[in-house]
Amino acid sequence: MSDAIRCMWMRGGTSKGGYFLAEDLPADKAGRDAFLLRAMGSPDLRQIDGMGGADPLTSKVAVVRKSDRPGIDVDYLFLQVFVDQPIVSDAQNCGNILAGVGPFAIERGLVAATERETRVAIFMENSGQVAVATVRTPGGKVTYCGEARIDGVPGTHAPVPLEFRDTAGSSCGALLPTGNAVDVVNGVACTLIDNGMPCVVMKAADLGITGYEDRDALDANAELKARIEAIRLFAGPLMQLGDVREKSVPKMMLVTHPKTGGAICVRSFIPHRAHATIGVLGAVSVATACLIEGSPAAEVAVIPPGPRKTLSVEHPTGEMSCLLEVDDAGNVTSAALLRTARKLMDGVIHG
Repeated sequence: MSDAIRCMWMRGGTSKGGYFLAEDLPADKAGRDAFLLRAMGSPDLRQIDGMGGADPLTSKVAVVRKSDRPGIDVDYLFLQVFVDQPIVSDAQNCGNILAGVGPFAIERGLVAATERETRVAIFMENSGQVAVATVRTPGGKVTYCGEARIDGVPGTHAPVPLEFRDTAGSSCGALLPTGNAVDVVNGVACTLIDNGMPCVVMKAADLGITGYEDRDALDANAELKARIEAIRLFAGPLMQLGDVREKSVPKMMLVTHPKTGGAICVRSFIPHRAHATIGVLGAVSVATACLIEGSPAAEVAVIPPGPRKTLSVEHPTGEMSCLLEVDDAGNVTSAALLRTARKLMDGVIHG
C-alpha cells in the first residue's frame, strides 16, 4: 500500500493528534502501529521526524469507523503513541481526543448532520462504554466557532458537551476493583478507582508535597516520581490491569484541598510525566472518588449538596467541571463534561 494515508489533525479538548478512518489504516495491528510510530516520529524525545509534539498530550490517535451496533453511530479506538518508546497502547480511553470524534465523523460522512446540532453516539472500543457528543452543525455543517472556553486552550470555540454512560469499571471490571474505598500501598492510603479511567488517588501531603506545585517542579522531582511509579506498579495487578510497566494506566492522582473555590485540587501523572491539566475521564474518576466515604479524596474535597453535583476539579492551568448525578445510595449514575474541538489540518500523512 502507499505510505500516504488520509488523516485529519485535530485538537480535542486539551490534547491533539491524528484522526483516521479505520479503513484507511493497515488492517494488521503490527503494520498499523509501525505506521503510526513513523507518522508521530517515535521513539524520539523531540519527535523531530514526525508530527508528534514531543509530549504525550500531542502524540495521540483516534481510529474511527461506522458502527453496526444498535443505537451507536461510530466506534472509536484511542491509541496513545509513546514519545520515547516504540509503543502504541490501547490500554485506556481518552476523553479529550473523544471531543473531536463527533465532528470528525460528521466531516467524513459517517454521520448525517442535522440542522442546528447533531448528537453522535460513540462506542469507546478501549473500554466498551458509550459516550454521546453534541456537535453544533448550523446549516448541516460542522462549526468550530463559538463562545465556549475551557482551561488549557486559548480563545473560545463551539461547545462539545460529552455525556458518559455506564463508565464504572471501564477497564478494571468494577468502580473499586479491590472492593475497598482505601488500600494502603507502600505505606500510602490510596483509592484504586475506575470510572472511565483507571486511577490511583492519594493525598499529595502523603507523598511529601503540597499539591499546588507547577508541572515543571513536579517533573523535576525525581524522588517523587520514583515513589509514584513504585506505587503504580504495585497497584496495577490489584486493579486487574496486570503488569503495567509498559502501560499508560493507571493514572496517578495527587489530591489536596481546593484553592480557588473548586471541589478538589489535583496533580496528575500520565503516568510518568506531570499533566499540564487533567484528562477528561481522569477528572470523572477523581470527582467520583470525592464522593466515596473515607477515601483520601473525600478527606480534602468540598462537596456541594443535592443529587446533581457540579464538582470543579482544579489542575495546574485551571479547572474542569464534572456534572455528576447520584442515586439515593450516593452512587454516581451519570457524568457529563464540556469540551471543545478544532480541525487543524485535513490531508494525507506519510509513514
